[in-house]
Amino acid sequence: QVQLVESGGGLVQAGGSLRLSCAASGRTFSSYAMGWFRQAPGKEREFVAAIRWSSGRTYYADSLKGRFTISRDNANNTVYLQMNSLKPDDTAVYYCAADSRPIMMFTILPNRYDYWGQGTQVTVSS
Repeated sequence: QVQLVESGGGLVQAGGSLRLSCAASGRTFSSYAMGWFRQAPGKEREFVAAIRWSSGRTYYADSLKGRFTISRDNANNTVYLQMNSLKPDDTAVYYCAADSRPIMMFTILPNRYDYWGQGTQVTVSS
């Protein structure tokens, strides 16, 4: 089974930055789509960004307005989410996910991802 472990969350002031990491293990990921999602209390799980291992191509939620950057380190099987200019509305649990058999280049639907990490809390204060 694929294992995903997120890290890097914490408390930050509005306008600050954090970098989240997702360490993947268990098998090769060359054909996978990797994604970041977030979920705030009382809200639906929301797509943030996705990346393909094979090409490094990326896709972002429009609402993030270029503040977040997803990347991957193939040699270390790690996906990153660089978050800049953070706002209180960014407060959520952030999850790393893997779609082992993508049917398109990218998907924003949580139920298309079949592996999930445990989540890491990001809290942005005013």
